[in-house]
Amino acid sequence: MHALHLPLQEPVLIFGFAVLIFLLFPILMGKLRVPAIIGPIIAGIIVGPNGLEILARDSTIELLGTVGLLFIMFIAGLELDLDGFKKYRNRSILFGILSFLIPLVLGIIVGLWLDLSMMSAILFGAIFSTHTLLGYPAISRLGVSKNKAVTTAVGGTLLTDSLALLVLAVIIGASEGDLTIGFFGSLFLATALFAVAVLILTPYLTKWFFKRSNNEGTIEFNFVLAILFVAGAISLFVGLEPIIGAFLAGLALNRYIYDHGPLMNRIRFTANALFIPFFLLSVGMLMDLRVLISNPDALLTILLITIVAVGSKLLASWITGKVYGYSKAENLVIFGLSTTHAAATLAITMVGYQFGLFDQQIINAVIIIILVTCILGPYFSEKYGRKLAVAQEKVVIDDALPERILIPMGNPNTMESLLDLGFVLRNAKKTVEPLYPLTIVQKDLKQANNEVAQAERMLGRSLMYASGAEVPVKLLTRVDHNIGWGIERAAIEERITTIIAGWDGADVENQKIFGKVIDNFLEHTYQRALIATINQPLNTMERVILILPNNIVHKPGFEDAISIVKNIASQLSATIKCLVIRDDLEAYKLVSEHVHPNIEVEFQSINGWNSLYENDLNDVKSTDLVILVSARRGTVAWHPNLEVIPKKLTSMNLENFIVFYPTEMKETDIRGSRGTEVPKELLFKRDYD
Repeated sequence: MHALHLPLQEPVLIFGFAVLIFLLFPILMGKLRVPAIIGPIIAGIIVGPNGLEILARDSTIELLGTVGLLFIMFIAGLELDLDGFKKYRNRSILFGILSFLIPLVLGIIVGLWLDLSMMSAILFGAIFSTHTLLGYPAISRLGVSKNKAVTTAVGGTLLTDSLALLVLAVIIGASEGDLTIGFFGSLFLATALFAVAVLILTPYLTKWFFKRSNNEGTIEFNFVLAILFVAGAISLFVGLEPIIGAFLAGLALNRYIYDHGPLMNRIRFTANALFIPFFLLSVGMLMDLRVLISNPDALLTILLITIVAVGSKLLASWITGKVYGYSKAENLVIFGLSTTHAAATLAITMVGYQFGLFDQQIINAVIIIILVTCILGPYFSEKYGRKLAVAQEKVVIDDALPERILIPMGNPNTMESLLDLGFVLRNAKKTVEPLYPLTIVQKDLKQANNEVAQAERMLGRSLMYASGAEVPVKLLTRVDHNIGWGIERAAIEERITTIIAGWDGADVENQKIFGKVIDNFLEHTYQRALIATINQPLNTMERVILILPNNIVHKPGFEDAISIVKNIASQLSATIKCLVIRDDLEAYKLVSEHVHPNIEVEFQSINGWNSLYENDLNDVKSTDLVILVSARRGTVAWHPNLEVIPKKLTSMNLENFIVFYPTEMKETDIRGSRGTEVPKELLFKRDYD
């Protein structure tokens, strides 16, 4: 029997406890609507040597943390948008230089005021100058990633990170040697030769290797790891920090590892699941809250440092905005994207701490800055990104894909009503493609034979029903442990454009909107989706009541959605009553007039959601079809009430309603999130009103 000693000594116990933290803390952060990067840092503060002393910052944690640090810088190099930087070179260079110099100068002044040596003060300034694009996934979801302000901020990141790492190289070199001309000469020569070797030789080697690797996932991944750690090792030999080698390796492989490709997913998965959380945990372990509590001056210092860190980025974005005539919303989006201090900031701080240039007080201050800016940056990005999305011209979605309708079948009782809706929608989209009824067998692949046969029998009934309507069908069966993933896979494999799913309105545990299965595929797909509760035959419908939430007119798929709804009403010979919630009716009327078929729509403005429930949906008959055009989380028209309304409609005993999610632009671009997930929405309820 092993006695339990604290801090934990056994590698198995250390690793097991850490993994438990990585599992639980991101879930907790998600509930608090806070970026997941903060979770392991807070956990480190709590369980580390300055907290409950459950874990020591020993060689195991340091080794895994160092690997995580290299992964962070490597992914930083991989994610940089080199083409965007070239395209918007001038704007990006100006913003990059301002965003680097202003924080650097202010940081040096504050550093000297804190009695740091000149070397430490310069490195302290370099900490402020870097930024991580933690708000970029929100910008991508809102469809404004091509906005000039966004491209300026994204392009500027290349400069700020590169210059900050150059400062790091000089300061670390200088702290070990004398500041002579010979020192600078040898440092720059070593750096230049190393950069040329990595940036020129690596792409040649990579091209040669990938041609011969036969797409072997493990071999390609190990090749990438070899490049990363060899570059880190060589940088040590030439007197640089390994993080500079890792960053350059990422830049060198930038063109060869596609952002949504399987290799990038493996790199992100390995880094995000294990190594980066270990690094963040080790950072949290360095913080000593007792210093803050016992010393009021320390709190004042941290407050000043935080104001400088945030204010310097605000000043840089404001000057850039003035030079290029950006709007207030664009300025604040640049600020939101560039104010987040995370990956590179931590990297430089840790190196400075290892070389004795920073003390405990600086570590405390940097961790507080990270906690504050990781919430502030994504919040501003989303809040003002929404304003840009509302103001910009609507992007037209490319309709090049064939119109294919997927109908997951889970309940034999709803089969006919879902197929009827599929027939109507197929006519509305004027497609000759078959319908795709799908069943998912939730079993292990090797034991699924009987269930697959059963599923095919149920699909056989849908084939009979569809042949009666002379509509071709292509039957699909998938075996998957997770029904939502099975639907998602089928949608990608069959190039589906619309998913029709039935919902029984049942109130189940852990239900966000519809329940696990539907919520899951809605979150992970961007195709048009219709979630239907239909208890009466569609051909008995006499009126369509269309509910349009605030800002929905700005969604890229809105015109397509209106066209489909008008087409459904036309086929059912039904009238349309359109209820617009707190928005300008003219914009909606204009879209309706331009969209075929040309049928009359009666528009009515509603003051708010409560008015809708209490007055406008009270006289709904069994021959009315209620259609709510909704929005996925984090997109321009999303509102917290959209998650509540399906349950409300069920509780009002509405017999027929469809929640319609228009097509999104594409998958969210998660560049910048580096080792952390940002919640789909960070705003407060009042921000939506």
